Amino acid sequence: MSPWVINTVYLLLCVSLILAFARLVRGPSLPDRVVALELIASITVGLIIVYAIHHGMAYFIDVALVLALTGFMAAVGFARYLERGGSRDE
Repeated sequence: MSPWVINTVYLLLCVSLILAFARLVRGPSLPDRVVALELIASITVGLIIVYAIHHGMAYFIDVALVLALTGFMAAVGFARYLERGGSRDE
């Protein structure tokens, strides 16, 4: 794959990671922060997969899969917490 494609993907993922982190910090409510945290986990999975493709390390895809499943389970846990009447505002 072309090096400029890999570098462009890295750049776009890093910019989106920064923007998601800004949403995580700013909030304003807990559901906003939960969505931002799930987005950060998904972007991190994307970064790991691009790294694995770029360097030819297939075993990193397993790491990305575990991280994706962990992020999904955390999102389900937060959703159940909010559904049962957890605090939605600060």
